[in-house]
Amino acid sequence: MKINPRFRLLLALALAMIGACSSLRAEVNFASWGGAYEASKQKAFVDTWKGGTVRFHKYNGGLREIRQQVESGDVRWDIVDVLPNDARKGCDEGLFEELDRSLFKPAADGTPMDDDVMVMVPNACVVPQTYWSYVSFYQRGTFDGAQPASIADFFDVEKFPGKRGIRSWPQGLIEMALVADGIAIQNVYKVMSTEQGIDHAFRVLDRIRDQRVFWTLGSEPLELVKSGRVSMSLAYNGRIGAAVLSRNEPFVTIWDGQVLEEEWLVMLHGAPHRKEALKFLIHSSAPEQLAEQARYINYGPMRASSFDIIRAGEPWFHNGKNVMEHMPNRPELMSRTIVANPDWWAEQGDEIFERYAAWMAVD
Repeated sequence: MKINPRFRLLLALALAMIGACSSLRAEVNFASWGGAYEASKQKAFVDTWKGGTVRFHKYNGGLREIRQQVESGDVRWDIVDVLPNDARKGCDEGLFEELDRSLFKPAADGTPMDDDVMVMVPNACVVPQTYWSYVSFYQRGTFDGAQPASIADFFDVEKFPGKRGIRSWPQGLIEMALVADGIAIQNVYKVMSTEQGIDHAFRVLDRIRDQRVFWTLGSEPLELVKSGRVSMSLAYNGRIGAAVLSRNEPFVTIWDGQVLEEEWLVMLHGAPHRKEALKFLIHSSAPEQLAEQARYINYGPMRASSFDIIRAGEPWFHNGKNVMEHMPNRPELMSRTIVANPDWWAEQGDEIFERYAAWMAVD
């Protein structure tokens, strides 16, 4: 049976329109951490991207939900914003896609993306994002007389009374506890590699055991401190910075003993919108986009060329304030900054997580 040429043309046009509409409806599912951090990504990455729709999903860390999706074959997320140890373990386990590095945008001087990153790129699964830190802070006016100034003060509930807000997983807290008790920053992971060192850290944690309040979501520490439920808390520096820079909240960051962390984007193995997700990853890892994110949150971009853009454009923050002085990886802070070792946590973290879970359960 012959098909009428006019009908064939109409059919081809209809199929093309269906394809175009499908492309327009392409949706990238992006699992991230919420709050000011997610809002900065919305403005810097999503609002500047012309490739489709990006839908954010709540993610609270770890690989359990990612494993469930990949191993079941029911992958709902395309991109996940992961911590460095999860970036390593997930890639090793085949949970994330390896990405062609030649597709990503170089710096203005032609430096390839991986050579422009300020830390060693651990594998081909990751796309660089930011440096952020885990810091202690309090609200101005909480304490009379002397004010907290060091990580040791966070664990001193006699000198600075009140409850302490801490995260419901141990990364960063273990390192802080050791530095608070006199361990030199350069020796932290060496000490943590011994049973005696971990025992030491938990003895320091015991100093605040009766005053601890656990949090999971990044928004919680600010609420705990502002309400007075805790007198001091650990938090993500970007949350504190957003409150200070954008809302003039009277929060005081104690930079001493902060733990500096990397943040990476990855694509899940079997991502349902792989083509669109890859385009979005290329866009969101470009130097200009990482610099643009710093207009809305005081996290330091991982690409050196992004820092060049910010320095040249100060005052850079969206409300006309300087942002460099709020960056966690600025040079004057580094001598008292613990640079996280994600390889240590990837190799030895499981046992610490189990011990910390037991410590959390003790009344």
